[in-house]
Amino acid sequence: MTTLNRRRFAQLAAGALLTPSLVRAAAPGKPNSKVGGVHIGVNAPYSFGNAAMSAEDILKTCVQLGLSAVELRTQPVEAHLGAPAGLTTPKAKVLPAGAADDHAKKLAAWREGVDMAKVRAFRKFYEDGGVFIEVIKVDSIFKMGESELDYAFNLAKALGARGISTEISKSDDDHKRVGKFADKHKIHLALHGHASTGPAHWEKAFSFGEYVGANVDLGHFVAGDHGSPVEFIKKHHKRITHVHVKDRKKGNGPNTPFGEADTPIGEVLRLIRDNKWPIQATIEFEYKVPADSDRMKELAKAIKFCREALS
Repeated sequence: MTTLNRRRFAQLAAGALLTPSLVRAAAPGKPNSKVGGVHIGVNAPYSFGNAAMSAEDILKTCVQLGLSAVELRTQPVEAHLGAPAGLTTPKAKVLPAGAADDHAKKLAAWREGVDMAKVRAFRKFYEDGGVFIEVIKVDSIFKMGESELDYAFNLAKALGARGISTEISKSDDDHKRVGKFADKHKIHLALHGHASTGPAHWEKAFSFGEYVGANVDLGHFVAGDHGSPVEFIKKHHKRITHVHVKDRKKGNGPNTPFGEADTPIGEVLRLIRDNKWPIQATIEFEYKVPADSDRMKELAKAIKFCREALS
């Protein structure tokens, strides 16, 4: 596979990247999205609108947007490491039951042979470009056996991540079982919630392990009418690896451009800044792109909104 060299990064940083007024100039060759101590990142490749995006293209896009932090899905990582194409495609997530089981077995078997030295080289590839993988997103973690769970947490560690994000389960047994591996590896299991996920759901999960934590989606929290996420974050900040930054209206309302709905984005970002908590502010882009714009321009606007909230 091709890799980006330092000259290419310099070209990306120095070139006309989107709209100059929207994208902050980075240090030569590398992006910098740490503002007031808060690392602004992005959920990728999800936020870029292409689930099949390669690791190289994700990195290029982060550099183009001036982002130096990412919550990265495992699929592009494992594809870069040489996983067979059929095991890392987005279509694998919607297979019928029998085919899904066969896919899971093949992926688990491939993972047994992964050389963590190559994973560390992947981390260096990203960090040489100025992008830090602080969280990885792992699908179907509650279906994994013991050896595959060890693999997932070792993968996170080798990539430099402090947490693994995954969808919160309805089963306490899931949180208890996987929570033991989080504690064993001292890597947070960051449970992502939707509008139906309230504080009590997370707090029950927290009881199953020191490293059972949360990925608090600010927009979903507000849309689910759980009140402001501020008090929950204050109470449980040690367990929160990252917040998903998006704006939604109350009453299960829609996603909107940042600053147009009910989510206290600025208040949360300043709370993290003022308390110096190591919580990534991870943009998760979900609102409809206006007809007179495009996704990259809207992402740049979202980043600008976060930067200004922290200035």
